[in-house]
Amino acid sequence: MSQYIVSARKYRPESFGTLIGQDNIARTLKNSIARGQLAHAYLFCGPRGVGKTTTARIFAKMINCTNPGPDMEPCGECESCISFNEGRSYCIHELDAASNNSVDDIKTLMEKVQVPPPVGKYSVYIIDEVHMLSASAFNAFLKTLEEPPAHAIFILATTEKHKILPTILSRCQTYDFNRISVGDAVKNLRMIAEKEGITIDDKSLHVIATQADGAMRDALTIFDQTVAFCGTDVHYEDVIRNLNVLDYEYSFSLVNDFLKGDYGSALLTLDKILAKGFNALHFVAALSSHLRDLVVAKTAGLDALLDLPESLKADYKEQAGRCSIKFLYDALGITAQCESGYKAAVNPRLHIEYALMRLSFLNAAPAAEAPKPVEKPAEPKPAETPEKPAPVEEPKSEAAPVISSEAEKSEPAAAPRRRKGVAASLSLKGIMEGPAEKVAEKDEEAVAEAGVPSDEVIKAGWGRLVDALTAKYSSMVRLKNTLTASEVVISESEGVKTVSFEVVNDAQKSWLEDRLLKEMESMLRKDLSYSKINISISVTPEEKTEKVLYMPEEKAKDLIEKNSEVREFVSQLGLDVK
Repeated sequence: MSQYIVSARKYRPESFGTLIGQDNIARTLKNSIARGQLAHAYLFCGPRGVGKTTTARIFAKMINCTNPGPDMEPCGECESCISFNEGRSYCIHELDAASNNSVDDIKTLMEKVQVPPPVGKYSVYIIDEVHMLSASAFNAFLKTLEEPPAHAIFILATTEKHKILPTILSRCQTYDFNRISVGDAVKNLRMIAEKEGITIDDKSLHVIATQADGAMRDALTIFDQTVAFCGTDVHYEDVIRNLNVLDYEYSFSLVNDFLKGDYGSALLTLDKILAKGFNALHFVAALSSHLRDLVVAKTAGLDALLDLPESLKADYKEQAGRCSIKFLYDALGITAQCESGYKAAVNPRLHIEYALMRLSFLNAAPAAEAPKPVEKPAEPKPAETPEKPAPVEEPKSEAAPVISSEAEKSEPAAAPRRRKGVAASLSLKGIMEGPAEKVAEKDEEAVAEAGVPSDEVIKAGWGRLVDALTAKYSSMVRLKNTLTASEVVISESEGVKTVSFEVVNDAQKSWLEDRLLKEMESMLRKDLSYSKINISISVTPEEKTEKVLYMPEEKAKDLIEKNSEVREFVSQLGLDVK
């Protein structure tokens, strides 16, 4: 039985042409070799598994090749190339800075640098994970890095560029390596599968490439793990079970449920997913990603942003055709809000279930448009005297405005009569759905006069007004505190009720008078069915404003002034409060 070699080592690139996803870096290095413009120090930085060390080895092999090809690729036949391939080259030195990070290790390296190469023109020193060097080791390395011998070239590799000292960065040519795209990773995995005689579909390769998160080495490791689990005949179902990945079909099914308004099926799907051991937050993230892909599939000209197999692209385009952009936009807002609030939720599962229910109701018709039956006149209670029945009229919209009996006398063709006592149940939320300007215009003609309300009734209406404004302007976090900070004072003059309250400064008063005062008065009048109500805003006098003590010295002085025993104690001991 031959020795097994993992794919990440077996199919490691050996030339610039076989590098994956780093074409710009390969081209730059080949041009510098062709023109003889080699720097004495290079810094290769980027995520893990994208080819930094591999590129450094290919570059070191190329500059010592005695018979390079026309496209600046190593020949693989000269003594330098053969010794490199067999692992016995004396021209290339690799140092792991994670385990050799002291000043003594750097001094040993500096001594080796002075020795010219036995074969070839250059001695190449590849220092991996260079950010692990200590600060003193970096400082000891500075002079040699700036002015090395003519035969020495340093290639530093790191995944954490921000940890490198600026003095090191200024002495190196820096190359930033990109993450491997899903398409490039799938193409490379397909080539390896064909060489190994493994049957695997594009959906499975796409899942593997996506799980690798831009690292080709990780993709090859996952590929080997998948082959070990499935054998040479790999199926999509086995891949997602082995890697514990959510199937695309769950997301497609959930969106179909949302479009139908079937929240029950959506909740059952969530239960099935959680029963299989999937992380609930990852489920929400996968649903957000699916909705994003639907937006891309629905929008013309964005195909390049849809990094999926062709078979899946067709499914996305079909489902996106049944979704409106507004639905997708609102759905993304709900899932994003669910993700952000998940960790703070006391009951995470209920938090997600509530989000799924909201998603299921996005396509439902608005409540105002839904047909409602014409209500029959309510039967009077035994203790009440029934009103004189209103004349029978043609049925009109159930959302017709409510008016008083006086308004009805002046306008006989108006909406049906409203009984006394119903005004208190008027919904502030319904009044607030229209613009404040329209509410103000219709205030005088829509408010019913049901008698002068008492102070207690006005205060109750004020509480409902504060709650309604807080709900409507939820982004204004200080609005409710401002409206409830001071006590409401109610006064009356010639039948006009005035509701007065105080704010802490002129800026708050001006803002409320300019933005909300007109709307507040209209809403309060409608809620109480009394038009002669005004709202007055004033600024709290400075002498009424309680001084807030912040510094320890202020608190100590205040304690001494208010407490005679403490004052006497301080005097007896001769203490000084600073």
